[in-house]
Amino acid sequence: MSPLKTISVAILLMAAIPSRSQDRRIFLADPTIFVHGGTYFLYGTGSSEGFPYYTSKDLKTWAQPADSTKHLAMERGAAFGNTGFWAPQVFQRGDSFFMAYTANEQIAIARAPHPAGPFRQDAPLRISGSGKQIDPFVYVDESGKVYLYHVKLRQGNRIFVSEMKPDLSDVIPGTEKECIAAVAGWENTAGAEWPVAEGPAVIRHKNLYYLIYSANDFRNKDYAVGYATAPSPKGPWKKYEGNPIINRQMVQQNGTGHGDVLIDKKGNMHYVLHIHHSDNKVSPRATAVIGLRFRPGNDGEDVLEADATSFRTLTIKP
Repeated sequence: MSPLKTISVAILLMAAIPSRSQDRRIFLADPTIFVHGGTYFLYGTGSSEGFPYYTSKDLKTWAQPADSTKHLAMERGAAFGNTGFWAPQVFQRGDSFFMAYTANEQIAIARAPHPAGPFRQDAPLRISGSGKQIDPFVYVDESGKVYLYHVKLRQGNRIFVSEMKPDLSDVIPGTEKECIAAVAGWENTAGAEWPVAEGPAVIRHKNLYYLIYSANDFRNKDYAVGYATAPSPKGPWKKYEGNPIINRQMVQQNGTGHGDVLIDKKGNMHYVLHIHHSDNKVSPRATAVIGLRFRPGNDGEDVLEADATSFRTLTIKP
């Protein structure tokens, strides 16, 4: 082959490989989506300076504010923590919006007048509790009781629940209870001495509570999603025998997990999650979404399942 032809082939091959600048995927781990006023707000783990967010009108095309100083819904220094800003959850109570999040391997809750922020605390306080606590999920039941699902680093990553004070200022002492530990084969495929169950999200369906969680270390390609059911927000929890419901074999992507449930503007249910950057690289983790649905089970308990054909990564508007 002549030198000219060699150069031409090389140029064509380079053009066929997308560069990082051409990669329009969103890179937020531990993602959550909150809908308000016809707009979807996407948050996640992705900055040492706080929590970035994106917005969309259709769940397909996402953008950040044109003003680069407003890309963070919560900035470091405005609330508890100065490092490790992980796993936010945004929810509304009354006219205010709240963000439960992890920083310094502890949990805090900040408040804002709008889903875009700025989320702040009057005083930089964490939720009380012993040891390291991460991955918060706040759930309000039909009676108005508030529950904080979270992960404690205690002989592995284990999911716990505590009742919260109505004003969200702290948990109620003595109400903590363990929910989930990683003991099933699919939950620890590496046989690690520190098994991991994390990323809780809770929904209610037909008087039954579904706790969706992820298992395996997030760096493991077998990171996957399962769920357990209970008759009350505090359990006892029974793991679904068909777990996991989302894994790499289903969507052909490694590291599928740690997300949140979204009911979109049309009433459809989705799970937003992260995946590994590529087959041979974990971070930065890319954000994706997959459809969820219930189907009748053999024992009268509806089964929660994911629709593999609906899986897609989230992208920034070109």
